Amino acid sequence: MTSKTVALGTWAWGDSGETGDGYFGSQLTASGLREVVEKAHANGFTLWDTAVVYGMGRSETVLAQALKGYARSEYQLSTKFTPQIAGDGDNPVADMLEQSLDRLGTDYVDLYWIHNPADVARWTPLLIPLLRSGRIKQVGVSNHNRKEIALADQILGEAGFRVEAVQNHYSLLYRNSERAGILEHCREHDVQFFSYMVLEQGALTGKYSPTRPLPAGSSRAAVYNDLLPRLQALTDRMGAIGADRDASAADVATAWAIAKGTTPIIGVTKAGYLDGLVRAQGIALADEEIAELESLADAADVDTRGSWEHDM
Repeated sequence: MTSKTVALGTWAWGDSGETGDGYFGSQLTASGLREVVEKAHANGFTLWDTAVVYGMGRSETVLAQALKGYARSEYQLSTKFTPQIAGDGDNPVADMLEQSLDRLGTDYVDLYWIHNPADVARWTPLLIPLLRSGRIKQVGVSNHNRKEIALADQILGEAGFRVEAVQNHYSLLYRNSERAGILEHCREHDVQFFSYMVLEQGALTGKYSPTRPLPAGSSRAAVYNDLLPRLQALTDRMGAIGADRDASAADVATAWAIAKGTTPIIGVTKAGYLDGLVRAQGIALADEEIAELESLADAADVDTRGSWEHDM
């Protein structure tokens, strides 16, 4: 899909851009996001991950604006069909894709995801004509368990296609895809595993603590602020491992996800975040460090499963 080890996430780009508002509550401006794109591309990061449900089209629209002027061959787009908001037309998958293509200002997407497994047998076959027509280049499945991944792969396989990628919540705090054998399945079948929420919406960046909580009013504050005291030992150790390499705790979290053989999708709302992604790519964690971080994460004993996820 891309030679880079990191994909860029735009979930937060779906917020209004006002501080404290929406899911992430980050302050966003068109010029600031354009700066993010320019710096990303200058560093070779060109795979952008979005979805209709990120601000109900806003993320896709804002991303297209930020990418204006770049040749379509210079970047890759990843967006999603979300069954929960499917229309009632004859082909809700094609309909949702067309709306995404319109917002993104393109006639194809490089990677199209079934966002969650509401009905694998119902939705997966509808991707096949879109693959044949070239409107989508590759298919991925997100938030699917092993059985669901295998079923989607079987359906596509009958038409000569396959599941090329899996995208699940995977972080030091949430390793269910590993425990369920999904990472191993992807390695064995040469399927790219994209890990999202690697930084747990900021809780693993080392920037937040009980005395410096996440932005009040945002959805993520409601989930994570109460957990911050239990994460302190882990984030302190991540910070120390990072300090030895002139890097941050966030860089260490990203480097961990890369070391586990996954492609992290890292949300980027500021150009400065890209320096961290460059640093993370250069960090080679020792096996002992990985084991120590996972042990501290287990000891924190928190459950960060999203409300949209089912058990793996």
